Amino acid sequence: MAGGATLEYTPTWVVAFVCSVIVFISLAVERLLHYTGKYLKRKNQKPLFEALQKIKEELMLLGFISLLLTVLQGPIEKICISKKLASHWLPCNEAESESTSTTAHFQTSSFFTSNYYSRHLLLFPAGTARRLLADDAETSKSGSTGTCSEGKVPLLSTTALHHLHIFIFVLAVVHVTFCALTIIFGGIKIREWKQWEDSIVRKEYNPEEVLTEKFTAVQDHEFIRGRFLGIGKNQAFLGWLIAFFKQFYGSVTKTDYMTMRLGFIKTHCKGNPNFNFHKYMVRALEADFKRVVGISWYLWIFVVVFLLLNVAGWHAYFWIAFVPFILLLAVGTKLEHVIIQLAHDVAEKHIAVEGDLVVQPSDDHFWFHRPRLVLLLIHIILFQNSFELALFFWIWIQYKFDSCMMGKIGYVIPRLVIGAFVQFVCSYSTLPLYAIVTQMGTSYKKAIFDEHVQEGLVGWAKSAKKHQAALRKAATNGNGSSSGSSKVSHSSKYKLHKEEATSVSNTTSGKLELAQVSVHAGEIQPHQQPPANDHV
Repeated sequence: MAGGATLEYTPTWVVAFVCSVIVFISLAVERLLHYTGKYLKRKNQKPLFEALQKIKEELMLLGFISLLLTVLQGPIEKICISKKLASHWLPCNEAESESTSTTAHFQTSSFFTSNYYSRHLLLFPAGTARRLLADDAETSKSGSTGTCSEGKVPLLSTTALHHLHIFIFVLAVVHVTFCALTIIFGGIKIREWKQWEDSIVRKEYNPEEVLTEKFTAVQDHEFIRGRFLGIGKNQAFLGWLIAFFKQFYGSVTKTDYMTMRLGFIKTHCKGNPNFNFHKYMVRALEADFKRVVGISWYLWIFVVVFLLLNVAGWHAYFWIAFVPFILLLAVGTKLEHVIIQLAHDVAEKHIAVEGDLVVQPSDDHFWFHRPRLVLLLIHIILFQNSFELALFFWIWIQYKFDSCMMGKIGYVIPRLVIGAFVQFVCSYSTLPLYAIVTQMGTSYKKAIFDEHVQEGLVGWAKSAKKHQAALRKAATNGNGSSSGSSKVSHSSKYKLHKEEATSVSNTTSGKLELAQVSVHAGEIQPHQQPPANDHV
């Protein structure tokens, strides 16, 4: 009976009350998510609705993990290992633990079990209560529950399993919350660029601006002066150094926005010079949010490795805090350097250009020619930072601030400062940089189309692949007449699907020239037409 009273000796009104509270909270959360989803669908916020579905998947995974921990609690506790093996790789030194009295230990053991013994004093006589305290103290000290033989201890005690259960829940909640805050604050920064978009549109609709022919001296253009000319900006090492500091102040200026916007439109949608680049950028960021908010399998591997390295004296969590910090600085520097490279390419090739200055987007400016790799790194940064902060809150609530697991104050304060710095810079600098700079790749994202256009294109691409597979199958049969008829049928169907996709695109007021498209992994490769030679 060291584990506490069973339901046999628990008042029925206590059981009913606790069950009622748990069911009420669960239903309230479920209804909140349900009505939030309905609201997002009513507002045509499909990317955010998909992100909400991703959060539901994570909650379902947490529920399954919770169920496994509960069901396997007994079998895990019956697995015994030697005390010598259990004394290695401990988060706290045994000498420090023995110096703390049993009374102090129970006073600071857990926020969630602080009323545990007070309930036993009410339910059992004084002698029984003292026996329970003694049994639990002995169990806490030895780690044994009586199921293991002499010299053996359980693989994981019930208390440790319960604490691990709580940590996984806190980690998931903190990660989802911090990702949502990052997207919200980053979105606020990006929406400040809306006034730049509006001013550009007003200028393009001005007849005097449209009809006036002009030539732009490249070296005198504000974008080139800010990103290419000046001390060190045309040299490799100093260019990287400037990019490093640029991410902390004025990471994207109005001239940067105007130049990259024009480069995107001239490359991907020449047929629609009034394309709303800001709206497309926000839709693309909302679509990426559903990937960032989830906890992928490789992130769970990080959790296991981090828990493994939490050994007394190693200060592993202090050093791990530098991982998201270093990655954040590297990603921000790289994104700023991409803008410098865009200016560098134009400034080296041209002295003057006819019309406005146009940069050429390319995947060559990004690591391994993959702009999407930046999103993966941001995902890792946010999760590792969430892990650090979740661990701090969990230890603070579960074991109190002076616990040996918290570590010395000289290691705790820098971790908190780094966590706050990473969260702030990622929200107000790195995420907005990612939103605009990753549009400077060779491909554009499917968010460039409205929702009904996306569905039409994806359906057309699937139908085309299906008919191509049928053609190959018919060709292998060796039946000439059957193959010929299938080819004619396929050709007519293919033409029909292509006409349907083109007609769907026309409903968007000629947003894009859909000569050839292929949908793959959320990105669309446009049919590249020879660019107009408007440089002199």
